[in-house]
Amino acid sequence: MKPLSIVIITYNRPEDALQLAENISGLDALDELLEEVIFVNNHSSLSYQSLESFIAARSGGPFRYYATEENLGVSRGRNYAIRQSSAPILVFLDDDALFRDRNALRQIAALFKEEEEAGRNTGIAGFKVYYYDTMQLQQTAFPHKQFEKRKDWLHFETYYFAGCAHAIRREVFEQAGYYPENFFYGMEEYDLSYRAIDAGFRICYDHRVEVLHKESPAGRLTPPEKLRGMWVNKSRVAWKYLDKRCFYTTALLWSLEYLKKSGWHWGGYWKGWKEVGKVPSSEVRKALSGKSLEYLRGVEARLAY
Repeated sequence: MKPLSIVIITYNRPEDALQLAENISGLDALDELLEEVIFVNNHSSLSYQSLESFIAARSGGPFRYYATEENLGVSRGRNYAIRQSSAPILVFLDDDALFRDRNALRQIAALFKEEEEAGRNTGIAGFKVYYYDTMQLQQTAFPHKQFEKRKDWLHFETYYFAGCAHAIRREVFEQAGYYPENFFYGMEEYDLSYRAIDAGFRICYDHRVEVLHKESPAGRLTPPEKLRGMWVNKSRVAWKYLDKRCFYTTALLWSLEYLKKSGWHWGGYWKGWKEVGKVPSSEVRKALSGKSLEYLRGVEARLAY
């Protein structure tokens, strides 16, 4: 068994998916380190014939292609892909991302080996993400809220990871569980991160694996719907794992963020509060252990919102 699987969930970006497949096929140590590349077409409405032809022409290679019968959303889509994979380390990329350097696979394998040899039970690693067009570091894909303080740090432990480019040891899913199935879009990384930390795993960021992200606005959900999903799901995470005060501050401050970024979309605002109001009765609290909270304090986690 080779150590790495790459997982991509794609929707309505056939050209980007093909470019990513070509990018992966040019990486160093492909035969040595890569068990499989799994593309999941999440019930797209556009044709993926170009990607299917690319994979068919490489019969016997590492590429696998699956198509779902419905839009599973982010969490269920990733869970579906995880179940198709077999390697001990899963590398997740957005379908509009590319590895910047040919040695990315070697760097990922080396990172986890170094963490293990140092005695750190690192289960999740986030990568360095740049905007594809501008080559600026993408703040929204940086796995810590202290961006200005940490943006030049080469390696650090943190408390969550960005979904567009990261790697997770299979043991994390086996011990902490999969992504939350009721999170259609947004904040599923926080939910998994807290469960992983509570299971004794650490999360790190490392600068050596660099990814270029096109950050396309294409997708099924309108911006207000995406914002509402993030607001409601972040409130769910706070309720489940943190002090109840964090639930109330998260719900309030994210409601204001929703209004600001949605252009004062009042219909979605009241709908969001209705969903948030159901959280205490629909989500079971699984408060983090004292040891996990100590870890969060040690990495300077932002918990209030």
